[in-house]
Amino acid sequence: MTATIWIVDDDRSVRFVLATALREAGFDVVGFDSAGAVLDALGMRPPPQLLFTDVRMPGDDGLVLLDRLKHAHPRLPVVVMSAYTDVASTAGAFRGGAHEFLSKPFDLDDAVALAERVLAQRGEGAGDGDVAPAPPAAAPIDALVGDTPAMRQLFRAIGRLAQAPLSVLVTGETGTGKELVARALHRESPRARAPFVALNTAAIPAELLESELFGHEAGAFTGASKRHVGRFEQADGGTLFLDEIGDMPLSLQTRLLRVLAEGEFFRVGGRELIRVDVRVVAATHQDLEALVAEGRFRADLLHRLDVVRLHLPPLRERRDDVPKLAERFLQAAAEKFDAPRKRFGKAALERLLGHDWPGNVRELENLCWRLAALAPGDTITPADLDGMLAASRRAPAREWDDALAAWARERLASGDSGIHAEALERFDRALLEAALAHTGGRRAEAAQRLGLGRNTLARKLGTGRKRR
Repeated sequence: MTATIWIVDDDRSVRFVLATALREAGFDVVGFDSAGAVLDALGMRPPPQLLFTDVRMPGDDGLVLLDRLKHAHPRLPVVVMSAYTDVASTAGAFRGGAHEFLSKPFDLDDAVALAERVLAQRGEGAGDGDVAPAPPAAAPIDALVGDTPAMRQLFRAIGRLAQAPLSVLVTGETGTGKELVARALHRESPRARAPFVALNTAAIPAELLESELFGHEAGAFTGASKRHVGRFEQADGGTLFLDEIGDMPLSLQTRLLRVLAEGEFFRVGGRELIRVDVRVVAATHQDLEALVAEGRFRADLLHRLDVVRLHLPPLRERRDDVPKLAERFLQAAAEKFDAPRKRFGKAALERLLGHDWPGNVRELENLCWRLAALAPGDTITPADLDGMLAASRRAPAREWDDALAAWARERLASGDSGIHAEALERFDRALLEAALAHTGGRRAEAAQRLGLGRNTLARKLGTGRKRR
């Protein structure tokens, strides 16, 4: 029996192209331009096996439709589509019972594959259970900013993981905003009304870290004049964020492992067994697998912490987010200083886009605060940036440019022609092979990491093979 899929979107072009792709894949497809039209149709005909809905539409939006569908047809899988991909949107969709979140613009092959996967799971009985009542809506989270594919993928993962009581390991270079990911996971979770407690394990001397984590009793050691409640107790019912977990001493790793496994511990110098319910989110800029191989980090602790891993890309890999981040930081600084809001001129933004940001988002934020305080005019110019942008410490990119230029000069000196096409072919081949190796041959993931559509990647792979 042919499965029926409904598409709800006020944009006729989106309805048309998605419906066409799904029909070509063998599905029976019906399109609607509003939530009201869908609800009217449900009163006259059986529900579909799958429904795609946009979020922002005239009248009731997609999340209101999702809520009504989940009350009337709790077993109906709903895929929410939106061009507005942020933590609040994705978390709201998953909290409301969405089966998946699809970021616009999307690859049609990915949308069809998603439909096939959802319907196959439904046929096997997966996801047939009723949806649990949604917790109260959390306050919008705007700390994480980004529209690049890597950030959209991260937001979608946060939105889904926020509802699951799993340990999460956040990886990324220093200054990328790993604590913001942890805060987003907490604030969009059922634990949002309980404490969020953060501790940088690298900032606490090793001899004091045990007491900071687990607390101590009065008289436990010299200077312990009264009982101290540790971070685990402070975070009971909520989330504990352990930053720079790779710097934790081995002796404390053993104690942390027991708390993660059993949910209980003793204060330093204490005899009372303390039980807590804490979700642990850890973060590191280090290669923990390498630390395990060196004997500096426990493998069993890594497995406990690394139930789900989220990677926060460096700013140089998502340069298109720089203007939006910069404007946000300038606005925040203006509000803090109670001063007129400044803006970046076009030439100044181009300078920011050309910078490698070795200090990542933190470097950009600090720069914007300095500009808000020191730039003389309302519009920031390249002259205002002179001396403020640190010299890039990332030479490999410059070396790559130099090597390419040297190759071009050598070929031109030899009288060769058509080197542009050859360079592009080699460039594409190197990128595609590296991405496929990184993803274990998974083409859809490789395309996403490169910022390409799956069809584009397949075409480039096919072209590369033919030319070889």
